[in-house]
Amino acid sequence: MDDKEINALLDRILAPWVRALTLTPVKVDEEGATLRLPFSGGLRHAGGVICGQVFMAAADTAMIVAISAALGGFKPMSTVSQNINFMRAVRKGDVLITARVLRMGRNLVFGEVELFDETGHMAVHATTTYALLD
Repeated sequence: MDDKEINALLDRILAPWVRALTLTPVKVDEEGATLRLPFSGGLRHAGGVICGQVFMAAADTAMIVAISAALGGFKPMSTVSQNINFMRAVRKGDVLITARVLRMGRNLVFGEVELFDETGHMAVHATTTYALLD
């Protein structure tokens, strides 16, 4: 999937508030997907750090792109579970989100997502399970 296909996919399937995060593809292939979350002060809560909800949505989105790339295109799917650990506060700077498929079954897909702050430190780690609906 090239950048144009990925952006079209995100425009088609994401809720408007998730599209407003302006996630952009950095690298996508059959091994996984890396997206960039551009920093915006509006992503921070009153404590001055980027909200966990932002990171959960970004992780979910990156995993959908990674699964789509592994499948050779988007297929209907649903998040079954997302277990997320917030390891470091992020106050500023772009965040890189790297998602990879760990196991692709007939009906379930297991994945892992890592989010890195502007200094390259892992800030968030997530494991995911998706159901393929088609």
